[in-house]
Amino acid sequence: MDENFWHERWKNNEIPFHESEANKNLVNNFDKLQIKEKSRIFIPLCGKTLDIGWLLSRRYRVVGAELSEFAINELFKQLEVKPIIKDTGSLKCYSAPNIDIFVGNIFELTIEDIGLVDAIYDRGAYVALPKEIRSKYSQHMKDITKNAPQLLIAYEYNQDLMKGPPFSIPPKELENNYNDAYEITNLNSKDVEGGLKGICAAKENVWLLKP
Repeated sequence: MDENFWHERWKNNEIPFHESEANKNLVNNFDKLQIKEKSRIFIPLCGKTLDIGWLLSRRYRVVGAELSEFAINELFKQLEVKPIIKDTGSLKCYSAPNIDIFVGNIFELTIEDIGLVDAIYDRGAYVALPKEIRSKYSQHMKDITKNAPQLLIAYEYNQDLMKGPPFSIPPKELENNYNDAYEITNLNSKDVEGGLKGICAAKENVWLLKP
């Protein structure tokens, strides 16, 4: 994972993945996770996503992980909440009522750091990582969350036509990385209007991973 690449993207505001409202796939499919109110949702590589505010407004608790401290400062400004900041070894933890965000390399996040997780919402993490890291990432997610159910959003396109991120995620790869712990269901598959970044045709797939 090229940390400098992502720090530069945030520094230069080159963040086309940041959406101006809660993601429609989250809004339309979150109930498929079948979890209770006040459950704790893990969002890996969360950035300053408005999905966090959407979850908090519906009385869920959120734990996140993000490389960019700049993004997390922006997140808490957006939420109009002043966090308490603590060092936890190689990571920092920004905390406020019902929200904990760990800043640093996600592979250094431990099960002891993260605590209880009831579900995972992965909109921007799996697709942000190159193929040689994704199998390591998927195993790490299983390890630190004890195979919590997941709502995972991914793109599928001809990788030869465009460099990632977001990277193309073939369904077979997702199956190879997760089927030892999950039953995998495609909830929705649709063409990306205008193509991905306007460069190539792509499908957006919404996956439900249930233990």
